[in-house]
Amino acid sequence: MKMKFITLWLSLICILFFIIQSIIPGFTDALILNQSSLFQPWRFLTSIFLHGSLLHLVSNLFALILFGFILEKLIGSARFLAVFFVSGIFANIISFNFYPSSLGASGAIMGIIGCLAIIRPMMTVLAFSLPMPMFIAAILWILGDIFGVFSPDEIGHIAHLSGILFGAIFGIVFRIRRRYAGNKLAIQRKINIPEDYMRNWERIYMNFK
Repeated sequence: MKMKFITLWLSLICILFFIIQSIIPGFTDALILNQSSLFQPWRFLTSIFLHGSLLHLVSNLFALILFGFILEKLIGSARFLAVFFVSGIFANIISFNFYPSSLGASGAIMGIIGCLAIIRPMMTVLAFSLPMPMFIAAILWILGDIFGVFSPDEIGHIAHLSGILFGAIFGIVFRIRRRYAGNKLAIQRKINIPEDYMRNWERIYMNFK
């Protein structure tokens, strides 16, 4: 699968949006996810690329680039895009019912993390300043967000949990399809025996002429 560096393009879009947010008044309000989104559904998409501060942007870009390049290389750019947008949009749809407004790529990024945790659970990553398997890091992030749900702050923990759930579903589907494809290839290899080989075997061991 050819890698098209979609991760880099998504990161650049986030940076471009943040620059526009900083110089054009009202840009954020026009695209943020809020109660107007019921009648302006494009906000479920556009809010993914908005960020509330430079720290918010940098932390999300760090995670997107770190995990995004890995996942894109593993599953290809098209599937990576599907994970990113489906996780991000559905995380927004769910969080819409719990928060008055929200913005940021965190739900989509958590989808990437959830997918990676399923297809490469033992991959070593640096999380919380410690090296650990990917699935352990994902569990710790999940536990942190569950705790955050019951200790309200300005972070969209429900969006995070929703994103990682949809990402994990993608990961399960990819693993099943890969296993099915591997089994199918193995069966084909067993069945596709060269005819010359069969004729030689019959002539030698069964005295067929």
